[in-house]
Amino acid sequence: MAERKHTASRGSSAPEREPREDAAAEDVRKDSSAATAPVDPELETDLGAELDLRGDQLLAELEAARQEAAEHLETAQRVRAEFENYRKRVARDQAEMAARAGERIIGELLPVLDNLERAIDHVTAGGDLKQLLQGVEMVHKQMVGVLEKEGVEVIDPFGQPFDPARHQAVGQREDASVPESTVVEVYQKGYSLAGRVIRPAMVVVSTGGKAAKE
Repeated sequence: MAERKHTASRGSSAPEREPREDAAAEDVRKDSSAATAPVDPELETDLGAELDLRGDQLLAELEAARQEAAEHLETAQRVRAEFENYRKRVARDQAEMAARAGERIIGELLPVLDNLERAIDHVTAGGDLKQLLQGVEMVHKQMVGVLEKEGVEVIDPFGQPFDPARHQAVGQREDASVPESTVVEVYQKGYSLAGRVIRPAMVVVSTGGKAAKE
């Protein structure tokens, strides 16, 4: 019986703590004390001043960026307005040049019109037909001169090979005396300006004839 009591008494005694557990608990207490320690007022003041200074710098940079953007926008608007004025001025100058060119051509054609009216008056008054013919020929020559002065060239391809870029075939004719696709008749002359065909010549083209095909 005495042995059982001794055993029970020894089993109910509290276990002893190990040194490592005590050291860990002490570290936790130190960390808690450090976390709850008050912030140094001087350090807090310096940090606030630095943040305020940085904020002022950012605001200044933002304002400078806004001013620069406004200047770029003003420059772009000014350039756009200048270009629009330039475009209008060029269009106005071109219109004036076209009007002056038209006036000049009309001024050169008026003498031709005057001569035609004189020819009509001559016939109405019972004038000589030979003189009328001479007058009409003079007017025609004068008209051609005005056109040539403006760079207009007459397309009169009689006897030339047919050129679809400058001629318009309105018929065909057998003619063994000329090669095939030769212009044998000019029904209506054509005209070109600066190398560009204004009106193709209307022509009759040879098919070469029976003799040419044999």
